[in-house]
Amino acid sequence: MIEKEYRQQLIKKQRIVIKIGSSSLTHEETGDINLDKMEQLVRVLTDLSNQGKEVILVSSGAIAAGRRALGICEKPKEKSVKQACAAVGQARLMMLYQKLFAEYNQSAAQILLTKYTINDSTSRQNAHNTFLELAKMKVIPIVNENDTVATDEIEFGDNDTLSALVAALVGADLLILLSDIDGLYTDDPRKNDKAEFISIVPGITKEILAMGKGAGSNVGTGGMSTKITAARIALGCGADMVIANGANARIIRDIIAGKTIGTLFLADGEGGIKLKDYLRREGQESPQEFKDKIPGIRIC
Repeated sequence: MIEKEYRQQLIKKQRIVIKIGSSSLTHEETGDINLDKMEQLVRVLTDLSNQGKEVILVSSGAIAAGRRALGICEKPKEKSVKQACAAVGQARLMMLYQKLFAEYNQSAAQILLTKYTINDSTSRQNAHNTFLELAKMKVIPIVNENDTVATDEIEFGDNDTLSALVAALVGADLLILLSDIDGLYTDDPRKNDKAEFISIVPGITKEILAMGKGAGSNVGTGGMSTKITAARIALGCGADMVIANGANARIIRDIIAGKTIGTLFLADGEGGIKLKDYLRREGQESPQEFKDKIPGIRIC
């Protein structure tokens, strides 16, 4: 099957998790929330919901919003400062989302998760049920990590990985990662002008893993490495994934319309990874070695 045909299959995706990074929600010059970008995002997501799609948003920006409100110009390094910024910023961020969604008569809900929610079977099932009930009610969940109480969550907790875990948890068809880069390159294009763009990735090979290098932006926490990690989780649980530039939220429409935008990662057709065991072993083995050792059914 040629790439165009794979892209056309994205039109049929119904349960979609969209992650947007801090750099796509803030002004580059100041780090303050970009209201125009947020409004575009809310409008696109509401329109997808109006089409009958089930949409889940994993939104970064809480720490960035909090640090600006507290007058902290530099990206905080101390965990306690990050948590304080998150405590202030999460409330501000959600207030903005609620106001913007209300303008389009769209209900939104806040869900704060930690990795313990995924690891604990009872909490995981409760979270799964909550997401499904919100979908039935046509409510758009806005997900973030509960940074203020999770003692090690900020270090673990890039939202690329979180969005993949959410996609696995709800059995999503598609995961879209919106960041400040157009997709996957053979090298960091900001440092190497000879880096080549990769439009489609049939599977996560050692070569693909080697490309997952580089740090995030001044306001974000994830680089390409976290996106490759997200791909390993999402693809193993049966969801396709697209990495694209989130400078304009309208790109979401183009991706779901099947246009050749960003890098498309194709899901593993077998979907045979158990999420809990994946979390324990991720990064220790190649994807194929991991699958060979863990043939169990997926929980997503």
